[in-house]
Amino acid sequence: MFQSFETTSAPEHGPERLARLRAEMAREGLAGYLVPRADMFRGEYVAPCDERLAWLTGFTGSAGFCAVTGERAGVFVDGRYRVQVKEQVADVFEPVDWPETKLSAWLRAALPEGGRIGFDPWLHTPREIETLARELEGSGLTLVATENLIDRIWQDRPPRPAAPVETYPVEFAGKSAEEKRAAIAAALKERGERAAILTLPDSISWLLNIRGGDIPRVPVVQAFAIIGSSGDLRLFSDPEKRKSLPGDLAAAFAGWEDFLPAVGALKGPVRLDPETAPLRVEQALEEAGVEISHGADPCILPKARKTRAEIAATREAHLRDGAAMVEFLAWFDEESPKGGLTEIDVVEKLEGLRRATGALRDISFDTIAGAGPNGAIVHYRVTHESNRRLAPGELLLLDSGGQYLDGTTDITRTLPIGPPPQEAAIRQAYTRVLQGMIAVSRARWPRGLAGRDLDPLARAALWRDGLDYDHGTGHGVGVYLSVHEGPQRIARTGGVALEPGMILSNEPGHYREGKYGIRIENLIVVREAEAIEGADGRDMLAFETLTFVPISKDLLIPALLAPEEREWLDTYHRAVFEKLHGRVSGPAQSWLEAACAPL
Repeated sequence: MFQSFETTSAPEHGPERLARLRAEMAREGLAGYLVPRADMFRGEYVAPCDERLAWLTGFTGSAGFCAVTGERAGVFVDGRYRVQVKEQVADVFEPVDWPETKLSAWLRAALPEGGRIGFDPWLHTPREIETLARELEGSGLTLVATENLIDRIWQDRPPRPAAPVETYPVEFAGKSAEEKRAAIAAALKERGERAAILTLPDSISWLLNIRGGDIPRVPVVQAFAIIGSSGDLRLFSDPEKRKSLPGDLAAAFAGWEDFLPAVGALKGPVRLDPETAPLRVEQALEEAGVEISHGADPCILPKARKTRAEIAATREAHLRDGAAMVEFLAWFDEESPKGGLTEIDVVEKLEGLRRATGALRDISFDTIAGAGPNGAIVHYRVTHESNRRLAPGELLLLDSGGQYLDGTTDITRTLPIGPPPQEAAIRQAYTRVLQGMIAVSRARWPRGLAGRDLDPLARAALWRDGLDYDHGTGHGVGVYLSVHEGPQRIARTGGVALEPGMILSNEPGHYREGKYGIRIENLIVVREAEAIEGADGRDMLAFETLTFVPISKDLLIPALLAPEEREWLDTYHRAVFEKLHGRVSGPAQSWLEAACAPL
């Protein structure tokens, strides 16, 4: 259940480890070295053996990187982690606001005389290195691929995971692995490509209808694969996995040591995704003289467009999860005014109720339970050191989710602890956040628009009050896969057109450092919009809400809501009650009825 951070990532280790890294840099003749928060699979979540950034710096966020020179060491983080990084790293590291400060600009300033910058080509994509090299032109700085210097000095580095593989039921997937392989093969053949190299574990797990346990919270199999235009496939991973593979995949299985030789033996053109594949794979193709066809991972879009079976399955997962949330919220409203709860108590109670369903495989990410000022840390994760007692009058930001065989959930609610605070600024900000969430939920748009086109809907109410938030409005979500899935997203950078079947989060927020955080989140799925009488016949899309859990009304200023916003909230709560009242216990039913009462 609740787990604290690894003690090996404690910030007090930072100075000594940084000194050891600099000694290795000197031995290699390097003026700088890059340490990304990444593994060779390029996923957001990494196994303990790949937590190099945390091991070096103490920073445990899910995105960021460190650039080290002989005199400076910058930890680059985006708006989600700027409070967290200051609390986690020793003073030998300088937090750097990214992407406002580009790595290239920082390196030019840190190394005005130029020099060689080392990096591990397994941990960076071709596009990343190409972009950085272009931005460094004329600086005297050159990028040099090296072996991983952190691995040299990380003496007690954990072993690479080798969890068994399980077959994912086709009744939940909606398509067999054979159907998926045939569709991908046809797409390759249409582009004149003879093969594609797959390096994303969620793509491979989706394609082959398999799941695994190699990294916490995300049930993927860490593997690489090569699929041919005739549908033939080779799978590369830890040899231990062969024992749990179905017969056809076991026959196509090879160990990690066979991967690069297999890449070099391919006949081109071979598709490689420059945005996601390790640079080392592109280098292997070039060394062997294999023609490269740059293109997106062929599984990404088909995986994002959920089948009817996947959507039906995830609807059921959300109702099950919603019932567990209602049990928790009823308990919380009873216990929190007494003043004895801590953040860890909240985490353990909620996780316990999800496990009590008998269907939970894992939580979908480490539960965020930020009380008071901890709520302003967007991706806060409680530790025994940071654990805060819940004080009446404060807010609790609770962001959590479950991994079920039939779906992945992610929900955020902001809750008053005891009597709701009466501070006008808090109540107004909460209302504006809810208005943004409602605006996205109600959206209709012409087919072809992307997430960036819808992102302003979530922010407009906040903008009117001079407020905003420094994270995206929504990320893609898988079905018993990663809770953060691309390529779809609702954000300023979300350029992929939204298509029916794509599942996304809808989570505007507002944060005051040192005081509180507010976020409200449901999951939604893109669908064909219903026809409207008198419309001009445009092909329109809309969202269906998947999450059904009451939204606290205690912090609202109802007078700020427009009639259509009040109608949406009341209609939503009627649906919540209808769907969940028969799934929860007697005391929770009484709480649910009151929570779903109309405004």
